Amino acid sequence: MPNRAFASLWVRDFDDSNMLMHFEHFLASVPVSAEPPGFTELVIRAVDSTETPLEEFDLRGQIMTPADITEIAREQHSDDVAYEVAARWDLWIREMESVSWKKKPERLDLFCHGLRYDGGLAAQWGHFMADLGFEHLFTGHAGLLAAETARVARPEHPDEARFLMWMSQPQNLRAYQEKTRENIQKLMGWMRTVEEAMPVERVRLWSEGEENFEARLDEILALR
Repeated sequence: MPNRAFASLWVRDFDDSNMLMHFEHFLASVPVSAEPPGFTELVIRAVDSTETPLEEFDLRGQIMTPADITEIAREQHSDDVAYEVAARWDLWIREMESVSWKKKPERLDLFCHGLRYDGGLAAQWGHFMADLGFEHLFTGHAGLLAAETARVARPEHPDEARFLMWMSQPQNLRAYQEKTRENIQKLMGWMRTVEEAMPVERVRLWSEGEENFEARLDEILALR
C-alpha cells in the first residue's frame, strides 16, 4: 500500500470548553475543493476508535459550513469524543492512463480529538490531525525529486520502469517538479492559515515513509 502523509496540530490551552470553537476555526481554514460539497461526512466517536460510532452524517448533496458541522457536533460533545470530517481539496494528479496532469478533488480526512479520547491520544497525535492523502503527492515517486540523483530507486515493476523512462525526459521531470511543488505550496499555505486562525503551539508534518517528511518538502521546494 502507498504511504500516507499527515499533519498534526496542538493548540495552546486546549480543553473541553474551547474544543468546538477551535474545531470550527480548523475546518474554516481548510482549502476545500472548488467543486462542492467540500465537506462530505461527519463521524462522531466516543472512548476510542474500536467503538461503534455514536453518529454518522452523510453531508453530500448539501453545502455545510464549519459552523453547521460544529453545531451538529455540539449534540455529542464531551472530552472523550473525537470528530472525524471527510473533505475534499484540489491537488495535481498525474493520470497514468492519459499521462497528463489534472487538478482533481482528493479526499482529506480531518480529526479533532478530545483530551480523554482513546487514552489521551491527542498528546501524541495532536488535538487536530489531517490525513493528507498519499505521500507521493508531496514527495514524488522513487526519489526522483531528491537533490541527489543517486537516491533514485531502481524499478521493481514494469510500470515503475515505464514511469522512470517517461521521467527521463527533461520536460516531463520539470512538469513533475512543478506540479509537486504546487501541491506542497498548497499544504504549506494551509498550515500558515491555520496558524493565523488558531493559537497553534506546534505543527508536525509527517508521513509513513519519510524519516523527515518536512525536510523532504523543503528540499523539493528548493529545487530549481
